[in-house]
Amino acid sequence: MDFTLRIYKEMLTALQTQGFSFQTFADYSEDKARAKVEVKVKVKGDAAQPQPEPQPLILLRHDVDLLPGNSLATAKLEHAMGIKGSYYFRAVPESWDERIIREIAALGHEIGYHYESLTTCNGDMEKAYHDFTANLEKLRRLAPVSTICMHGSPRSPWDSKDLWKHYDYRSLGITGEPYFDTDFSEFFYLTDTGRRWDGWKFSVRDKIPLHQVRWIQQGLVFRGTGEIIKAARAGALPPRVMITVHPQRWNDAFLPWAKELLWQNVKNQGKLVLVFLRSEVESRK
Repeated sequence: MDFTLRIYKEMLTALQTQGFSFQTFADYSEDKARAKVEVKVKVKGDAAQPQPEPQPLILLRHDVDLLPGNSLATAKLEHAMGIKGSYYFRAVPESWDERIIREIAALGHEIGYHYESLTTCNGDMEKAYHDFTANLEKLRRLAPVSTICMHGSPRSPWDSKDLWKHYDYRSLGITGEPYFDTDFSEFFYLTDTGRRWDGWKFSVRDKIPLHQVRWIQQGLVFRGTGEIIKAARAGALPPRVMITVHPQRWNDAFLPWAKELLWQNVKNQGKLVLVFLRSEVESRK
């Protein structure tokens, strides 16, 4: 069965065996900023040095949309394997569990804010910004927070990333937002959106359309987790990958596993309709 903790561990093991290291998005953002500074301070007369081959790297991100207990389970599994990842929590009761947030942080994982302020504030930019800063402050009382990540809210007409057309998250001590601060010409993007690894077909916002065509042409299309494991073992994955996991999808117990499978199939059909309608609107502009 796919989307169990057993096969999740098998995927992580296959990636480790192939030499991939794992990094939080905060650490990646800090390394990138440090590299920029080092480039600037180099003596102008220095001869250009050949760039080394990129080391195999996984940026491991978790969007805690629901069932935070599932996130604690993946966090413990990863900790036992020597893996650190980023866990982004929404400011809603079905995600926000202060005990679990503290426990995941204590395991060495990064805590981030999974914001959706334009949705919760009905598109009011000023109100959304105040909502964002208030929730960020509350989360920082529980753990250090230096990166954020947009929650897609597929049924909402508002894209919360648009908040940053009017404000600057860096002024709040935020060093990165994956959708803005990841070079997807360098990183291949894998997400389990839609409870499948080719879920961009159903996704309203969790996708990278500018690069998706290139990845398809390269054969980097995976339906199930077993296909990713097979590609990893064959050395067929790019050297740099961002993986987004929604831990509520991953269950060993049959009843919650089956419930998630059935409900996600229903949601995928609804998302297909949304994607079609929005593409129709865009084509008429």
